[in-house]
Amino acid sequence: MKTVIDKANTRGYFNHGWLKTYHTFSFADYYNPRRIHFGTLRVLNDDTVAPGEGFGMHPHKNMEVVSIPLQGYLRHGDNVQNESTITPGEIQVMSTGTGIYHSEYNASKTEDLKFLQIWVIPNVEETKPEYHNYDIRPLLKHNELTTFISPSGNTPAHLLQDAWFSMGTLDAGHSVIYRMHKPRTGVYIFVIEGEINVAGENLSRRDGIGIWDIESVTIEAISETQILAIEVAM
Repeated sequence: MKTVIDKANTRGYFNHGWLKTYHTFSFADYYNPRRIHFGTLRVLNDDTVAPGEGFGMHPHKNMEVVSIPLQGYLRHGDNVQNESTITPGEIQVMSTGTGIYHSEYNASKTEDLKFLQIWVIPNVEETKPEYHNYDIRPLLKHNELTTFISPSGNTPAHLLQDAWFSMGTLDAGHSVIYRMHKPRTGVYIFVIEGEINVAGENLSRRDGIGIWDIESVTIEAISETQILAIEVAM
């Protein structure tokens, strides 16, 4: 087993007034040569956007982009689809391929928007751009990890990469075993809320751990916990 640990308080942080953002991996003005990526997981940003504010139209190319709201209302617009708004329990997946322009705004005038934006490097480039929203709430089961993104098409969403996204809420004292889907992959476990023990390490809110060279790993909830597990090609 090999591991890398990224504590919440060691991430890159920027306060732009309307945007408070934490970067687990090097991004924009944050550069850490020891934190460029975890396998094909390239970006894990933890953003808080003030009411009515957001990111104006900007481009993406040859990247798989997943947005996961944690609080509030995320309004998306782009140059190939109509505008839409998602909220916790829904996700947005973009395969940007040959290029796409999009915007992201807080659709509320009173409440902060909190969301994770995650980029995965694709295994094929220059594909036709795609954008989809998915409601994963019917799939989520208490004290289980639910896989909602995969490369196989057996889940609501898929990416152009060997990548599996799983999420779950665990009661204190409950354990789950995460089993790797494929050889030569690694799993990055991100603690959204709560506290866990995994691979002999205690991790708290917004901590992350990357684990590879394993077939499975046990995750124990120390308190009520919400976690996100991202398995990617290494």
